[in-house]
Amino acid sequence: MASFLSAFAMALLLSTILLKSELSESKHAGITRHYKFNIRLENMTRLCHTKQVITVNGLVPGPRIVAREGDRLLVKVVNHVPNNVTLHWHGVRQLQSGWADGPAYVTQCPIQTGQSYVYNFTIIGQRGTLFWHAHVSWLRSTLYGPLVILPKRAIPYPFAKPHEEVPIIFGEWWNVDSEAVISQALQTGGGPNISDAYTINGHPGPLYNCSAKDTFRLEVEPGKTYLLRLINAALNDELFFSIANHSVTVVETDAIYVKPFTTEVVLITPGQTTNVLLTAKSQPFGTTFVMAARPYVTGLGTFDNSTTVGLLHYNIPSFVNSSASRPKLPLLLPTLPPLNDTAFATNFSRRLRSLATNQFPANVPQRVDKRFLFTVGLGTSPCPKNQTCQGPNGTKFAASVNNVSFVLPTTALLQSYFFGQSVGIYTTDFPDNPPIPFNYTGSPPNNTLASFGTKLEVLKFNTSVELVLQDTGILGAESHPLHLHGFNFFVVGQGFGNYDPSKDPAKFNLVDPVERNTIGVPSGGWVALRFLADNPGVWFMHCHLEVHTSWGLKMAWLVLDGKLPSQKLPPPPSDLPSC
Repeated sequence: MASFLSAFAMALLLSTILLKSELSESKHAGITRHYKFNIRLENMTRLCHTKQVITVNGLVPGPRIVAREGDRLLVKVVNHVPNNVTLHWHGVRQLQSGWADGPAYVTQCPIQTGQSYVYNFTIIGQRGTLFWHAHVSWLRSTLYGPLVILPKRAIPYPFAKPHEEVPIIFGEWWNVDSEAVISQALQTGGGPNISDAYTINGHPGPLYNCSAKDTFRLEVEPGKTYLLRLINAALNDELFFSIANHSVTVVETDAIYVKPFTTEVVLITPGQTTNVLLTAKSQPFGTTFVMAARPYVTGLGTFDNSTTVGLLHYNIPSFVNSSASRPKLPLLLPTLPPLNDTAFATNFSRRLRSLATNQFPANVPQRVDKRFLFTVGLGTSPCPKNQTCQGPNGTKFAASVNNVSFVLPTTALLQSYFFGQSVGIYTTDFPDNPPIPFNYTGSPPNNTLASFGTKLEVLKFNTSVELVLQDTGILGAESHPLHLHGFNFFVVGQGFGNYDPSKDPAKFNLVDPVERNTIGVPSGGWVALRFLADNPGVWFMHCHLEVHTSWGLKMAWLVLDGKLPSQKLPPPPSDLPSC
């Protein structure tokens, strides 16, 4: 355990030095950066439980990747573990580099034991905080890490330069093997066992048993401003985050600058990133404050009702910090919203607006070529004969988009499409609208069974899309953080109840809506998105609650090539893994 912590500290120190050196550089734009990720098993202890976990270079969270807008990244991933592995660079547009996107059996077959693959992509038109994580089964419970994209040289942030930048990444810890957890759930048809702790930068914090010394500490200096790069890498929970007696200013979400606003609490769903500015107090009355994260819950299932905390510690000069100058004060705890505070979640979401300046425009599609209505939610599937299932009324849990519970193929969809071998792999008849309309947020239908299939939605290159995601209450209303690969989208509208196509579009924001890659579909409501299909390839869209993805709440878009060479998907790399 000590060696692991020392290795983590050394990696954190090296990445901090790299980040500071990157911030001070002023030339050589658009360089190629090389990283090597060794996927290995390591013993790790949390909450007095020691187990083998899958790591990148021995670390959880894994190494920080730092690049600038315009840089090319070559990340060689070598698999030394028995599990199949892929990595996804969450939020990266992957323009003409769909082969590097990473979701297993969508853009690639997994990297098998003893094999390697070089993810090769360029950061185009993006800057801010993203992250990387495994994209096969539940391996991202330990395979995740920050991806920091700095602006091009000589282009400042649209806010005052911070004194220091600190990634804060939220995760979950299981005392048992998380792969066994989801395997058992899929077999029995019931909900999976919940995690044993949430973590901040890999540390559960002192509110958990046997975890007092396993706490993340953020050291700050009075009066200095810090950029906190918040990342929710937790598998199954949206999180509230707050720092006692401090407010923060939100300046970016999902690597897109936003109009700054101040808040005492941040809501962040799995798959989302949020950059906030924290200005340390000039004369703190206490030297240590608690930062805490706990879940925002809307569903009916069980969840990890616990709180992870870290410590915000002020570095005070010794003559000020003496016992004669100031009495010792207790730790100050933040006040977080109630677990089911949908009103706060809604208000927070509505405060997010794009900068929409000449330098950072909001290029919202003003015209729409194709409109879609996708219902998202839970349902059921029949229990196999001679088996007892633990889902609703003896069934198995299923999840779906437009009542299609997506079945991953055994050959990667992008390969099948590129080589014209789609027969028996997928069909292109994904429904544009719910096959059977009903009162989506009212009384549930009698038939809760989902259909199953590998269906794709096909878009011509440069199609302007309006997509309404509608939550359903078939097994209870629930918020669903939906992530779209390969694109950013503009959140032009949202509301509760059933979407009304005759009235709701009149209230859309087409001027400065927030631009994201992951959005929480409101519990018992809907959200309207617009994006331009300017990226050829096969692109996954799924709920970032991993249990819902495992149950089938996922689908894929097939964007066809355009006419110009720059609008076509290039051939796959020679080292693309085979199935």
